[in-house]
Amino acid sequence: MAFRSHGLVEALRTRGRRVVDRGDVASFRWRPDPAHPKRANLSAVRTAAKAVAEATSEAIARDHDVLVLGGDCTLELGTVSGAALDGARVGLIYIDLDVDLNAPDTSDGALDWTGVAHMLDIPGSADELSGLAGRRPMLPPSAVLFFAADNISPPEGETMQRLSLQCIGLSEVKADPAAAASRALAWAQAFDRLLVHLDVDVLEYLDFPIAENVRRAPGLKFSELSIVLPRLLAAPHFRALTITEANPEHAPDVTQAFTALNALLSTALGAPSRVAQV
Repeated sequence: MAFRSHGLVEALRTRGRRVVDRGDVASFRWRPDPAHPKRANLSAVRTAAKAVAEATSEAIARDHDVLVLGGDCTLELGTVSGAALDGARVGLIYIDLDVDLNAPDTSDGALDWTGVAHMLDIPGSADELSGLAGRRPMLPPSAVLFFAADNISPPEGETMQRLSLQCIGLSEVKADPAAAASRALAWAQAFDRLLVHLDVDVLEYLDFPIAENVRRAPGLKFSELSIVLPRLLAAPHFRALTITEANPEHAPDVTQAFTALNALLSTALGAPSRVAQV
């Protein structure tokens, strides 16, 4: 894992965090699944999400904060499930250019485009994923806030309107990152626990090329994310950060890229009040 090999745990400890490194869950590289073309690798996705849910639930029961390093966006199903298993009111700030509201049958078969759809149990969701938390939906629509979203398909837009899903769009975040973060934190006050999802493809690829998705779409500058993330994670009820879709092979200088990412994470997660489980 590139985050570890480039010193993330040491950087967190330098900032005063006590860190428990739980190691990796079983990994699985996406591959074509001709027998299930619309739900490719469903069993492997569920296995990974379930393992993350168990680790998250155990960490939160010990009053630890959680850092999940993925992997694709379906890992957030595990983080949310684990954080919600005891019945707490969980709110999720979803930082991503995409909103991942595709049902499997309307997607391209890769389940990482369907994570939020499964959290909300929209029609066509796979029972194996929507039921992970022992309740359906895993989250009510009022418990999800999209942040910096910009790539929203017409069907996803219709779902957002139908469910009254809230969104602080990319243009608003770029115009004033600090104000956008403050608006998100005001929204988050309604919940017992705050979770933050960060898909690194929210970063403008030409500014910070690290994402699995190499599209040259507008996104956040690394400097803008560096304003937002520490503010969100400073919330007293913050409990888990999930980071997905990083691909070290896309970085022109992997050491430079992950040194910068780890510095941001150690700053944002630096408050030493609780243990961080990685």
